[in-house]
Amino acid sequence: MPTPESEAFLAKKPTVPATFDGVDYNDGPRLKAAQDAVIKEQWVKSMMARLVRDELAKCYNREGVNHLEKCGKLRERYFQALKESKVRGYLFEQQNYIPGQEDPKGQDQVSAGLKQPEGQIATIPAEVAKRRGDDRL
Repeated sequence: MPTPESEAFLAKKPTVPATFDGVDYNDGPRLKAAQDAVIKEQWVKSMMARLVRDELAKCYNREGVNHLEKCGKLRERYFQALKESKVRGYLFEQQNYIPGQEDPKGQDQVSAGLKQPEGQIATIPAEVAKRRGDDRL
């Protein structure tokens, strides 16, 4: 049976998704909430990798010489978790946001043509540049 969540826990629980999709950059509190959600999501992935690593260490010690056969699933799971476990921060995602792309791997594309080809840098739309007062495009 799950433990009921307290009022204090619910107050700290993020209410926005861990993406900058639909965030107005002039709205400070919503921007800060999106930044916090991105950081918290990265920390959760990092802690999950730590838990898998601990289980892999226990399996390695328990199985001894048979660890290659017995701990293979945990090893593969740990390798997958290592790819996503680094806490990178939010600045890159915030400054290089492409609308419709929620997954960094490019799996959840909403509109065709929004995915940047490999090696190219995302550019900002002209109306955003005008709003910032930036003449470079």
